[in-house]
Amino acid sequence: EVMLTDKTVYKKASAEDFNLATATSGALTDIGVGDKVTVSALQASDGKSMNARTVYFVAKADIEAKNARINEDWRKRGIKGRVTAVNPQTNQINVEMRSLTSSTNLMLTPKDKAKFLRYAQDSVRYDEAAKSFLPEVKIGDEIRALGDRSADGTGFTAEEIITGSFQTIAGTVKAVDPAKNEVIIKNLQTGKDVTVSVNEASVVKRFPAEQAERMAGFMSGGGGGVRAAGQGVTPPGGQGQTPGAGRVGPAGARGGIDDMLERFPNITTADLKAGDMIAVSSTKNATMDRVKAIKLLAGVEPFLRMAQATTGGQRGQSVQGGFTIPGLDGVGF
Repeated sequence: EVMLTDKTVYKKASAEDFNLATATSGALTDIGVGDKVTVSALQASDGKSMNARTVYFVAKADIEAKNARINEDWRKRGIKGRVTAVNPQTNQINVEMRSLTSSTNLMLTPKDKAKFLRYAQDSVRYDEAAKSFLPEVKIGDEIRALGDRSADGTGFTAEEIITGSFQTIAGTVKAVDPAKNEVIIKNLQTGKDVTVSVNEASVVKRFPAEQAERMAGFMSGGGGGVRAAGQGVTPPGGQGQTPGAGRVGPAGARGGIDDMLERFPNITTADLKAGDMIAVSSTKNATMDRVKAIKLLAGVEPFLRMAQATTGGQRGQSVQGGFTIPGLDGVGF
C-alpha cells in the first residue's frame, strides 16, 4: 500500500514507451483497475507506510490497444519453430518449423540491431523475457521471430527474436495434493517419479476426448489403432486465428493450434486423479524429480498411444524416443 496525500502528483504516460519524462498531467479519478502504475514514494515518519510523491499511470484501454497491434504484427509476420543449428560466423540460425504432419526448414538472419530476448525461468510471458544475444541461442531451443520471409520462402530476416529452453514430460498420475497444488506422476520415458508444481501462472487444460482421438488419428495418418471406434480421420477443425485474450507478443502466424488450446476447458489439480495421463511443459533444469508447470494438459492418452505404437511399445509401458502433444511446446501460449 502507498498512501496518497494532497501533495501527490498524477501523470499519465504513453503505452507505447512508458516514458516518464513525457508524461502529461492527470488526476486520481483518471486511474482505474487494470491500469499500469509506477509510484515515486517516500517513507512516512512511522517507518511503516509510504507516501506517494508522483503516480505515473497508463490506462488499461491504451495497453490493450497496444497489445492488439503487437499481436496482429506477430500473427502476420511471425514464425515459430525449433533451433537446429547456430552459426556465429555467418550470424545465422537454422529453424525447423513443424505442422501436424510435416516440417520445413529456413535460415534465419538477424537484421542490424535486431532485438534478442530470452524467456525467464519457468515463464513464457513476453513481458518477463530478458535481453539476450545470439551466443545464448542453443540447439534445441524453441524460437519465435518477427520479420520478413525471403521471396523463395527459405530465408527469414528477423528484427526481433525470442528463445527459450523447454521440455515436455508425459506421465501417469500417482498422487494429487490439491492443497499444495502438486501432482506426482510416473515419467513414461524414464519410469521415475516427478513432482509437478502448479501455480497461478500455469495453464492447466483438458484435451476434449473426441478431439484428441481425432487429432492423434490425423497425425498418425489413421494407423496405429489410434482412432476411436467408428471415427474417421479428418483434419482437426476449429483452429481460429484470434490470439488469446490478454496475451502479448509472439503468437506467431501459425498459432492455430495454440488458439484452439485456449478454448479447451480449464481444470485444476483437484480435477485430476490417480491413473490419469497428463503431459507437462516446463523450463529445462538439471533436476528431473521436480518441475514447475508452465502448461499442464490432461486427456493426452491418444497421443501417447500413438507414440507407443510407433515405437512398438505396449500400453502402460514407457514411451521411448520423442512424442508430440499439439500445443504443448513451451512457448505455445
